[in-house]
Amino acid sequence: MLILVVGLLYLVSGRTVRSQDATGSRFVCNAIPPGAEPGCGYGPTGNRVQSSSPVEDELRNTIIQLRETILQQKETIVSQQGTIKELNSKLARCEAAADESSQGKSRGQGSRRKEYGKNTMGDLPRDPGETIDQLGKTMQSLKGRLENLEQQSLHLPSTNVSAGSVSALTPLPPELRELLRQRLGALETQLLRKVAELEEEKSQLYNETAAHRQRTESTLNSLLERITELEKSNNAFKSPEDFKVSLSLRTNYLYGRIKKSLPEMYAFTVCMWLKSSASPGIGTPFSYGVPGQANEIVLIEWGNNPIELLVNDKVAQLPLSVSDGRWHHICITWTTRDGFWEAYQDGERLGTGDNLAPWHPIKPGGVIILGQEQDIVGGRFDATQAFVGELSQFNMWDRVLRPVDIMGLANCSAYMPGNVVPWIDANVEVFGGASKAALEICEDRVFDS
Repeated sequence: MLILVVGLLYLVSGRTVRSQDATGSRFVCNAIPPGAEPGCGYGPTGNRVQSSSPVEDELRNTIIQLRETILQQKETIVSQQGTIKELNSKLARCEAAADESSQGKSRGQGSRRKEYGKNTMGDLPRDPGETIDQLGKTMQSLKGRLENLEQQSLHLPSTNVSAGSVSALTPLPPELRELLRQRLGALETQLLRKVAELEEEKSQLYNETAAHRQRTESTLNSLLERITELEKSNNAFKSPEDFKVSLSLRTNYLYGRIKKSLPEMYAFTVCMWLKSSASPGIGTPFSYGVPGQANEIVLIEWGNNPIELLVNDKVAQLPLSVSDGRWHHICITWTTRDGFWEAYQDGERLGTGDNLAPWHPIKPGGVIILGQEQDIVGGRFDATQAFVGELSQFNMWDRVLRPVDIMGLANCSAYMPGNVVPWIDANVEVFGGASKAALEICEDRVFDS
């Protein structure tokens, strides 16, 4: 019985071995690598045996894609971090330049500015200060956006793959990444354009400031030259006619001289304000000499004689009295027709006459001297004939003025500068210690009672 059972077992085991050999299937036992899961199959070399399950293939493909995405994003992050650092450095330099420009903005306000076309960062203001402020705001906004992008890049989601599930956030699409790179490039280009425009604006401002400085210096130089000329001519008067000539001593060297000479005249009117401080006789308030005739026109009071008018060395005595030390306005008219003359004092006609050098024209090209009588043209003065006192408003016309005009001059209701010899500072020279001083005769004169 035992032998029969053993034989059956042998017979059955032999069939089983033969059936397995026929199909080519057999069991192979291999060592499992450390850390591997027991359920996973590995080949003889330790590599994992590829599974033919569709789920496993899908998981494997997803893992490979995620790994590639992570590597690409890491490379993009590294590139973007370098770009961000470079932009931050440029922004810092631009901010420093903007601060320096804002400190010097007051040097060119009000000058013209170039208009720039629009772009995504806004128009450039016309004022340099507004340009700098807007550029600063733009740079701050761009810097904040770049910092946000950098923080988002540093916190990209990580991928966790397990045997039973896949947990991952969807990575940025390639189109969005390319759009971001293009936007960063455009922002950098616009920033560089803004910086270039600001530099051009600063250059224009400097050129305009230099031109304005040159014009200002030219104006100042002109003013300095004018002041120098005025100082040289001792012109410190409110108006060219508001001055007086002072002849303080009876000498033969103190006098004034009229630069302008006379034309040939057939009539004249001479008026002046005078105040004498000497006696007897006021001396010679003025004289006009020409070559060959030193006494062509002379007004003189010598010693105890009355005031005399000389024309071509012919004499007429005038009923004037001005030796009381007060300001008086005197006018004398003359015409070659019959040698007719008139004498006015303080606007009132005090005397007339004729036959004073009749039909004699006044010769041109002579010299008018204030305060001295001429023995030769322009010189050889006699101290006993010198005028001592003050003179002002010496004017001369080549016609006979009307009495109403003379009254207007005397009471300061009219101003009529001489058409032949006007009383202006530039037309009067003083010599020998004579001086010119400011005097508004119609306001400052005092008639002593």
